[in-house]
Amino acid sequence: MYLNFLIHNSLHLLLPLVFCFYFFKTDWKKYSLIMLSAYLIDLDHLFSDPVFDPDRCSIGFHPLHSYYAVGLYALLVYFPKTRIPGIGLLIHIFVDMSDCARIYFI
Repeated sequence: MYLNFLIHNSLHLLLPLVFCFYFFKTDWKKYSLIMLSAYLIDLDHLFSDPVFDPDRCSIGFHPLHSYYAVGLYALLVYFPKTRIPGIGLLIHIFVDMSDCARIYFI
């Protein structure tokens, strides 16, 4: 359980950093901070009981992890001013989806 928690949170941190370092070499620090701010969507976990459940899939359960929200995050990518936060949110959702795959398929 602790290993899964460590891997999950490491991916939330590392994937945006690697993405920004690879695609935005000059301003990677600025864009990384913007993408890492996508972690704020996990505040919707505070409305759950228990707040953290290692066997619960966040996608479709929490309001900011709903399918409608994911669709909105995908739309953000198409507009230049919201592209970076949108990519960060989609990376966050991708990491959470990998947890769901672990829960249901492994």
